[in-house]
Amino acid sequence: MSRVGNAPIDIPKGVTVSTSDQTISVKGPKGNLSFEVPPPISFAVEGSTVKFSRPNDLQDNRALHGMARAMTNNMVVGCSEGFKRSLEIIGVGYRAVVKGKNVDLTLGFSHPISYPLPAGVSAEVDKQGLLHLESADKALLGRVAADIRAYRPPEPYKGKGVRYVGERIIRKEGKTGKK
Repeated sequence: MSRVGNAPIDIPKGVTVSTSDQTISVKGPKGNLSFEVPPPISFAVEGSTVKFSRPNDLQDNRALHGMARAMTNNMVVGCSEGFKRSLEIIGVGYRAVVKGKNVDLTLGFSHPISYPLPAGVSAEVDKQGLLHLESADKALLGRVAADIRAYRPPEPYKGKGVRYVGERIIRKEGKTGKK
């Protein structure tokens, strides 16, 4: 019995869920998203809830059951509230600047890096130097944050680089100079 897949999804006010064949479309104040549910999984929109069911208890069907429910829940939450991810940029001279639909990063290389934001993702930099990313699509937001972090991941000796807020980096001691 899937605990995730069997839980119904409550649809908040201001969000509409429409279906056609195996496709679920969610429309809300933060954006529009759609997802194609895998064929063995069936779903029904009943009033202000969405429920998912599977034909049998095979392992593949159980996995798809929970995944379909989680993806739909992420779409509902994203279209109603949105998702936010924050990155810390740590290092002397390391900074980020948002210019239109690009994030310009200065990360200690001989050249600045310009990262074009995909449609549906917005960015801003606060006074502490944190880069805040917002989107209705959770998967797209995570991919953008991972791409930006990959330019200069935090190094273990001084901790310089781009990291997620709250990420813990295991620090190394380095050379002591004694023999």
